[in-house]
Amino acid sequence: MSYGNKLRAQIAEPGTTPLIGVYDMYSASVAAGHYDAMFVSGFGFAASHYGLPDIGFIAWPDMLAFVQRLRGAFPQHHLLVDIDDGYVDVEVACHMVEGLERIGASGVILEDQKRPRRCGHADGKQVLPLSEYLDKLEAVLETRKDMLVVARTDATEEADILRRAEALAATAADVVLVDGVRSVEWIRRIREVVGTKPLLFNQIAGGKSPRLSLTELTELGVDVAIYSTPCLFAAHRAMDTALAELRLADGRLPAAEGPNGGIGVGESTRLLAKNIARRQMVPAAPQSAGV
Repeated sequence: MSYGNKLRAQIAEPGTTPLIGVYDMYSASVAAGHYDAMFVSGFGFAASHYGLPDIGFIAWPDMLAFVQRLRGAFPQHHLLVDIDDGYVDVEVACHMVEGLERIGASGVILEDQKRPRRCGHADGKQVLPLSEYLDKLEAVLETRKDMLVVARTDATEEADILRRAEALAATAADVVLVDGVRSVEWIRRIREVVGTKPLLFNQIAGGKSPRLSLTELTELGVDVAIYSTPCLFAAHRAMDTALAELRLADGRLPAAEGPNGGIGVGESTRLLAKNIARRQMVPAAPQSAGV
């Protein structure tokens, strides 16, 4: 079964499927021990790879290379990739989708923002004319083979949100995402207009959407939840705390790997060694006979 169809099958099961945002290979290595599905967040990648906010700096070859490394280390995990607006041009969007599917991405999220773009939970978002976005989406859908495609709108005006959600649900996209949903009542309204199409909800700490459990999301009819930045923000806090404590301790490192200690070289190495073991457990694809 293809990676795209595996993710479709997971989403079709009862309950809300969670995908955890990762921003580099180390965060993915930690996340892999807790969840079987990862989200390659544009916010996290812009922060970790460039040290820049999520406002359109990502270059598609950089994202493609990162996903290729992820798939090599995590051959069995679902990988949903944020490709923002398809990197502006429809030709680039299609080229990216083709490349991502070739290296084993499970799916992509394509948004309807126009430049300058913003994080989905930021102010100042602008969207393309609906017809222009639908043309880009249709081109991506025609390019993919089995890859899952999430159609995303960043509309903020109430009537436009519902109009676009309904239009996206009518396409061949597999899942619909309205980003920056501000209330439970609006989740219900969006769920109603998308009909039977799977619905995705994006949770980000400090964002515009309510903090909801998977149980609550399931009760609201949400099929997929992406957690864009838990690893990134947890690392931010932990690094800041660790370095402040190191300064207070006059540069003496804390004890590592004891019952109350921190992470040490042994535990870190054991974590990373699992990535080698995962590769070795996957059977090699059969080779076709040469001519």
